[in-house]
Amino acid sequence: MDKVALYRQYIQQLIQAKADRSMKSAKNVEAQPIFDTKRDRYQLVYVGWKQNDIRDYGCLLHLDIKNGKIWIQYDGTEDGIAYELLKLGVPHEDIVLGFQPARVRSDTEFAVG
Repeated sequence: MDKVALYRQYIQQLIQAKADRSMKSAKNVEAQPIFDTKRDRYQLVYVGWKQNDIRDYGCLLHLDIKNGKIWIQYDGTEDGIAYELLKLGVPHEDIVLGFQPARVRSDTEFAVG
């Protein structure tokens, strides 16, 4: 399996696992994994209602694959999706913290872009 296909599999696996865990705890809020494998864009979005008719909608995760690297565009998780990708064997140089400005990325352990 080539690297990009493996990265697609990892991303989908992690997002689906987070969605499955979320669905067990939230009654009126749905965790929706969104997988665009043609353009390599992946998101986990929450849609629903909290108590007292308060709308709950937002993106928890947004990842893209660009030029053979995983770009983390948004990460609203506690543990950080980058560290979960590392545990799966994705090397530091193939993970880009896209939510950080380029000048800051060079100070991290991850790829600049």
